[in-house]
Amino acid sequence: MSGILPQSFFDQPPLQLARALLGKVIRHRVQGQWLAARIIETEAYDRREKGSHASLGYTAKRRALFMPPGTLYLYYARGKDSLNISARGEGAGVLIKSGVPWTDELSGADSLALMQQLNPSAQGLPRQPQRLCSGQTLFCRALGIKVVDWDQRCPEPERLRIEAVDYQPGTVIQTTRLGIPKGRDEHLLWRLVDAAEAAHCSRNPLRSRSLPYHLLEADQPLLVDGPQDKG
Repeated sequence: MSGILPQSFFDQPPLQLARALLGKVIRHRVQGQWLAARIIETEAYDRREKGSHASLGYTAKRRALFMPPGTLYLYYARGKDSLNISARGEGAGVLIKSGVPWTDELSGADSLALMQQLNPSAQGLPRQPQRLCSGQTLFCRALGIKVVDWDQRCPEPERLRIEAVDYQPGTVIQTTRLGIPKGRDEHLLWRLVDAAEAAHCSRNPLRSRSLPYHLLEADQPLLVDGPQDKG
């Protein structure tokens, strides 16, 4: 399957959607260029577990998580833009944690150069391509995706699109989410990483002594250890 994902694609429980989004490409049109990155790391969230924003209750700011699956939920993480997509179930969503630049006929060298211009290093130098989107706020910055433009909206094919391309992760790492406070379901194995790109994710589980993880091949089911519906 290739092409723009239909709205129905996102109608999955959050953990299943988090896996399904690995390998998909997000494109955003900026200054006449289609900036693009392939998703390599995601985190799932559900209102019934304490690590989610939605567990704190409905507010106007969190409205996107209670809207139909496929609605974009953006917020500021340490003052910088962060992208989530709503999933099946009120308050459920998936955080886009990391990616790697994607180039093809639509998103070429000029697009990559603009991504490097939008997301320079702390010293003002161009980042290496494989580190451009290594974290949720770096991902948004490199693609020019902002809270003020996209929160509580759905992707629009002429401006922002999520696509299936000719790529499918072979092995997936299932591990714990990052930054979850103690006592807020920090043990849940709800972070998923494309193992082939683990060196470029926000924190590589394969090189950490403190993160539990499991390696799953493409035909192996996820380990479900929380309030997930079957989907």
